[in-house]
Amino acid sequence: MFNFRNYITGPALLVSLTLSLTSSAQIVPKPEPEPPKGWHLLDQKENGFYGISLKPAYLFLQGKKSKPVVVATIDSGVDTLQNDLKSILWVNTKEIPGNGIDDDHNGYIDDVHGWNFLGGPGGKADFNETTEEVREYNKLKDKYAAITDTNSVDKKQYAYWKRVKTIYDTTINKARTETTQLQPIMNALMVTSGYIKRGLNLPANGTFVQADLAKIKMTNDTLTQSKYVWDSIFSQEGGNQTNAAIIKDLSEYLAKLNNDLSPDLEARKRIVGDNPDSLDHKPYGSNLLKFSDASHGTGVAGLIGAVRNNGYGINGVADNVRIMAIKAVPNGDEYDKDIANAIHYAVDNGAQIINMSFGKKISPHKEWVDEAFKYAASKDVLLVMAAGNDSQDMDTDPDFPNDTFLDGSSTDADNMINVGASGPKLGEHLAGDFSNYGKKNVDVFAPGVKVTTVDTDAEFMTEDGTSFSSPITAGVAALILEYYPTLSAKQLKQIILQSATPLTGTMVLKPGSKTIKIDFTTLSKTGGIVNAYKALQIASKMKGERVVAN
Repeated sequence: MFNFRNYITGPALLVSLTLSLTSSAQIVPKPEPEPPKGWHLLDQKENGFYGISLKPAYLFLQGKKSKPVVVATIDSGVDTLQNDLKSILWVNTKEIPGNGIDDDHNGYIDDVHGWNFLGGPGGKADFNETTEEVREYNKLKDKYAAITDTNSVDKKQYAYWKRVKTIYDTTINKARTETTQLQPIMNALMVTSGYIKRGLNLPANGTFVQADLAKIKMTNDTLTQSKYVWDSIFSQEGGNQTNAAIIKDLSEYLAKLNNDLSPDLEARKRIVGDNPDSLDHKPYGSNLLKFSDASHGTGVAGLIGAVRNNGYGINGVADNVRIMAIKAVPNGDEYDKDIANAIHYAVDNGAQIINMSFGKKISPHKEWVDEAFKYAASKDVLLVMAAGNDSQDMDTDPDFPNDTFLDGSSTDADNMINVGASGPKLGEHLAGDFSNYGKKNVDVFAPGVKVTTVDTDAEFMTEDGTSFSSPITAGVAALILEYYPTLSAKQLKQIILQSATPLTGTMVLKPGSKTIKIDFTTLSKTGGIVNAYKALQIASKMKGERVVAN
């Protein structure tokens, strides 16, 4: 993903990107060496990259038989025709595809591979949404904004309004600032991209990577400066990224900012047609899973179980999974109603593990999601959750959803793992600089920096994010369960946490800081990184608690 943090804090680079520096003063920074594609699967001792040690894990499993495991991805949808995914998609065998009938009477018509809780009639989907604080602010402002006598209102509700307004103000100020800073960069990238394409004799829809820049013959200052701009960008983003992917990421981020500044507050009602503030259990949504925002969910699914050793794409972590795709996460914040219903759908249709690579600052109906978490626990389903990408301490500033339940029944659910993002090398950059952390509320770290996975339409992407650390961890859990099917969700969590060796004494830059160093063990409960090989060794010696039908 386009790492906007690199550009909104550097005015010199911003000036260069808007083409106002002279070429004689331009020195392209030396890029960091790119980690190898698939580094997240490698072994620290054997390869020098702090991956999950998957090769020794599969050597350990040689000769053992596996059983398929259903993993649900609650995400932005999936490209069901992606070559690395189409053969591993969950299939609802009780449903007759395309007949417009709810054959299995589960409330969802033609749900062959999953369900879209953002879908509406006419093949539409509400995938461009705003943040929850913007929705809540606009919902509550008429009631509370003009109040001066707080004695006349419910104290608890008024305190909630004040919290919403504080977060809303922060979000809007950030969106305004970043839009002002990033829009000129977007304009510069579009213009310079055109010059580079002409310099390379590419068609209008052609793409290029950093290595292609060396082929350009410098015929004028404009072309020279355009090359400098893209060398700067590629040095930050990685030379294997294409110009189109970088522009797409920035465009989507700018659209997300605009969704906060100019929200379409009627989109949900107009497209989906339900009331997101009513958990009335009336059916809504559609069975269409691929829209223009399906890239994220496709990449998540690929990391879990992309077909291994097929000479195409990437190797997923687990070798015998079925991906149940559930679309419930827009380009914006998810609705609590959709997440609660998505978890219920996944559990009721046989998912044993659910990956959740999303999060937000406010949860107006947290009790609904809490209930769904408990429901998953009651059915022995493991939840794997991304910690988030705001460089914040989850112990003091939590995201939602989380397993600290409103009714006080849990502050650390036995069936949920919260995952932060780690980098490829042992050293000060081991913790992703964007990753959330927390000694109590983040359980473990897993690879999440410059991770390569599949994308929509036979493409690939290399991105950062705890969104990728989570499915890598979910893939490890699925791999364990494939070969040791009697293990319970509670045991899977215990195994993954126990196998993450504490990296005591490893000093890393605190996420969000360029100077403060802290011990890596202070960033999570385990102080370690997910390790598939060690996890399988532990699993092989553990007596399972789950009853499995023959």
